[in-house]
Amino acid sequence: MDSSRQQKVNRLLQRELGEIFRLEMQPYFPGIMMTVTFIRITPDMSVARVNLSLFPDSDKAATLKKIKAKTAEIRGLLGQRIKNQLRIVPRLEFFIDDTLDRVERIEQLLMQ
Repeated sequence: MDSSRQQKVNRLLQRELGEIFRLEMQPYFPGIMMTVTFIRITPDMSVARVNLSLFPDSDKAATLKKIKAKTAEIRGLLGQRIKNQLRIVPRLEFFIDDTLDRVERIEQLLMQ
């Protein structure tokens, strides 16, 4: 269970990263809608694990690789946005959230 401080930081990071992906990263990923589904920050606030939902994207692994290549730029943009709320900008780790894909697959199996 996350502490209340972790929960507040998770919400802050989710909101700000969502805006960064929506506004700043869109030119690098045309036609792909990226949503920050949830974030888990470590208790020491040094690492944030960011789960992303990518739609519509047939090659999510390649897109994730491109996102990881832009991690330093994303972290810099995040730092500019949260400089008054957090002393240290956490290191970002990106993962694909495949929940929607699994739900779709289950629905397909149930239809058969």
